[in-house]
Amino acid sequence: MGTGQEQAGRGVSLAHVLLAYVVAFGLGLAWLTWGPSTGALWADGLVADVIATVVVFAFSRFHHNSSFYDPYWSVLPPALALYWWAVSDPDPVRAWLVMGVILVWSVRLTGNWIYTWPGLHHEDWRYGMLREGRSPAMAFLVDFFGIHLVPTLQVFLGMVPIYVAVTRPGRPVGWLDALAVVVGLGAAAIELVADTQLHRFARTRTPGHVMDSGLWGWSRHPNYFGEVTFWFALAIFGLATSPSDWWWVFVGAVAMVGLFEGISIPMMEKRSLERRPTYQDVIDRVPRLVPRPPRRG
Repeated sequence: MGTGQEQAGRGVSLAHVLLAYVVAFGLGLAWLTWGPSTGALWADGLVADVIATVVVFAFSRFHHNSSFYDPYWSVLPPALALYWWAVSDPDPVRAWLVMGVILVWSVRLTGNWIYTWPGLHHEDWRYGMLREGRSPAMAFLVDFFGIHLVPTLQVFLGMVPIYVAVTRPGRPVGWLDALAVVVGLGAAAIELVADTQLHRFARTRTPGHVMDSGLWGWSRHPNYFGEVTFWFALAIFGLATSPSDWWWVFVGAVAMVGLFEGISIPMMEKRSLERRPTYQDVIDRVPRLVPRPPRRG
């Protein structure tokens, strides 16, 4: 816990972020309510999603801090799922199961961001790395597309199975829905345990020490494993609703694997090696993403 002044500063910072999201989601909802229809419910949601992203981007630029976008990843899915459900007539049991899993994941992930974000003076180091060495025009484009719009489209792609689950009557609720619930809640639990262990480690670590205990002794990125698993749970909901669409409902989840394996994990590992040379020992012993017992040192 920080001083009273620091806590007041965080409170003001979070109020700025809250204002950004109220305006963003308000304008997105206004378009859905009074704007022209695209003729496709999923496309209406996508346009509103992009409008909200542009608003958050504007706040990010105004405050010179792209971490305004960080909570978007976790607050958009329940809002989008709720909108699709509200204007459709799905199986109510399946819809409640879907919303329950998404809300548990969303509240936990958003709460973790609120707990760890120091305030407006802090921006995720990865954003500065992406903009570093670029001209102002290129930095602007990287900020808009790379940091804001592309992740929005990534999350929307991961939500497409939920569009299927909450807008179609589909097959009756069955064992695949139960599997999706177990996988989704299990994913949120993995992320909770991994983040809790990391927070405890951060409070007591010594310089140069690396995290390799608990879940972190079985996977170098157990929080990312939990995140990827959650998106596979959403895909299973889509599969349960429409098994004939098996060939594409997992596209969003697979894309999430590509995002973490191709971008997020390499950036994290490069930084860890630069700051803690002993991290190479962890790489040699501990699996990269999917948990398994570590090799002997």
